[in-house]
Amino acid sequence: MFSRILTSALFAGAAAGLIAALLQFVFVQPVLLHAELYESGELVHFGAEAVSARPELPGLFADPMRDGLSVVFTMFTYTGYALVMVALMSTADKMGHAVTARAGLLWGLAGFITFHFAPGLSLAPEVPGVAAADVEVRQIWWTATVAATGVAMWLIAFGGNAMAYGAAALLLLAPHLIGAPEPESFSGPVPTELGALFAARAFGVGMAAWVLLGGLAGYFWQTEGKRAEAHA
Repeated sequence: MFSRILTSALFAGAAAGLIAALLQFVFVQPVLLHAELYESGELVHFGAEAVSARPELPGLFADPMRDGLSVVFTMFTYTGYALVMVALMSTADKMGHAVTARAGLLWGLAGFITFHFAPGLSLAPEVPGVAAADVEVRQIWWTATVAATGVAMWLIAFGGNAMAYGAAALLLLAPHLIGAPEPESFSGPVPTELGALFAARAFGVGMAAWVLLGGLAGYFWQTEGKRAEAHA
């Protein structure tokens, strides 16, 4: 069982992480590089002269070391996510629920909601240079939100009764009713349009990567299971 979990997670996580990194290079990194020009003062928002919304930016892999490390760390991150997901899939499998590539798409969507959408609903993805609350307080809130949302997703999928659904609704609402940590005042040199674009693309790439991760994890879990049965 451990070998099946490890193999499925490694293949799914590495593949999804690689694709996620490539999507980030195309859609997210240009927005970050643009925001860094404002953070450094090279561009100034609301200055005396209008600033082009399309400045010249470094091309893909202009900084091989930085981009290469981004690929490696993204693959490691999604492999970690995959280990958690496949371990939960094995639990669902033992409970009698079929785990397939198609079902894995729903697992991926639940993972996206848990790790990206739910925390980002109150603690949005941020471009460099914006005001933010203390990082430790934000990490505590983020961790609690992910834990509450993850339990809620499990209850919705496998609870099967009104009490479970009610508990799931409370867990989904609680972190946002409490509220995410906020800075004492708002400041920052980056245009709000860039911040909005960054948040939208971060969510879009995150959803694509998580759905892909779930589908691949379900596929490899099913494939490894058939292989184990064939050798039994």
